[in-house]
Amino acid sequence: MKTTVLIVLFLASTPLLGQKASASIYLTVLGTVQDGGSPHIGCQKKCCLNLSLQEIKTRKVTALEVFDITTKKSLLFEATPDVISQWATLRFPLCGIFLTHAHIGHYSGLLQLGREALGAKKIPVYAMPKMHTFLETNAPWSQLVTLQNITLKKLENKKVVHPLEKVRVTPLRVPHRDEFSETVGYIISGPQKTVLFVPDIDKWSLWEEELIHWLQKVDLAFIDATFFSAEEVNYRSLSEIPHPLVQETISYLEAQPNRLKNKVFFIHMNHTNPLLDENSEASKWVLKQGFQIARVGQQFSL
Repeated sequence: MKTTVLIVLFLASTPLLGQKASASIYLTVLGTVQDGGSPHIGCQKKCCLNLSLQEIKTRKVTALEVFDITTKKSLLFEATPDVISQWATLRFPLCGIFLTHAHIGHYSGLLQLGREALGAKKIPVYAMPKMHTFLETNAPWSQLVTLQNITLKKLENKKVVHPLEKVRVTPLRVPHRDEFSETVGYIISGPQKTVLFVPDIDKWSLWEEELIHWLQKVDLAFIDATFFSAEEVNYRSLSEIPHPLVQETISYLEAQPNRLKNKVFFIHMNHTNPLLDENSEASKWVLKQGFQIARVGQQFSL
C-alpha cells in the first residue's frame, strides 16, 4: 500500500509535456545518469560527496517508459542497475523491454527478473542479433531464458516492430564499444509524435546516419550527454571512451534553427557531468543555447 501511494504522488506531480486531450501514449523519463550511477562507486570528488538526500534518491541510470493508458500496458527501454526503484514507478504492467547494448547500465537489471528476485513469467526482451545470442548463451542470463523468466525477441536494424498496438519501435545501429554486442538507438513512434533515443554513441561523425537528418524527422530526441567537456575525464584518454561531448554536440548543431535544437534532451550523464545539477552554470548555458536536459519524471505525450 505504501508503494502505491508513492507512485500516485509521483505521477500526479509530473507535468505531461505536450499533452493533447486525445493522447493515449506517453513517455516517462525514469533515469538520466550514465551506467555507474550517481553517486558513483569509489568517487571522492565533490560531484558525489556533496549530494543532497533528494539528489541521491532521484539520480537513476538512464531508462525510459512508454505506456498506453487505453490498454494499460507499459514498455521499458533499458534494464538498469536501478530497475527495482524504476519498476516501482511504472504506470502499468510491463509487456516488453528494449535493450540498446551489453554495457552494465543497460541490461544488468535483467537479473532482477530471475527466480532469486521477481521470478518473472515470459517478459518479452527485444535485442539485436549479437545481444540476443549473448543473453541466450552466457550465464547467468541464459538461465533467465531457460526458466522462461524472459522471452527473447530478435530485432533487425531499421526493421519496425509493434510491441503495442499504437507504438512502433525501430532499432538504429550506432558505433560504440561493442565488446559483447552491437549497439542501437531507437526510433519510438506513437500516434502523434516520434522520439529518437540514442543514449550511447562514440562520435556523431562516425555514425553512418546524420543526426541532423533524424532531428528533422522526430519531435523529441534523447541523446548521449555522457560528458559535458574533456575536463571531466582528464584522468583518462578520450580515445578509450569516445562519447560526443555536450559542447561538441552543441557546436555541431549551432547553425540549426531553435525549433530543431529545442527537440534535443541531453541524457545519460556521467556522475562528473555538471548537467546533473540543474542549477549549475553548465545547465543554464545549455538551456540558453536552445537545448534541453532530461530530468527524472518528465512526461511527454506521443
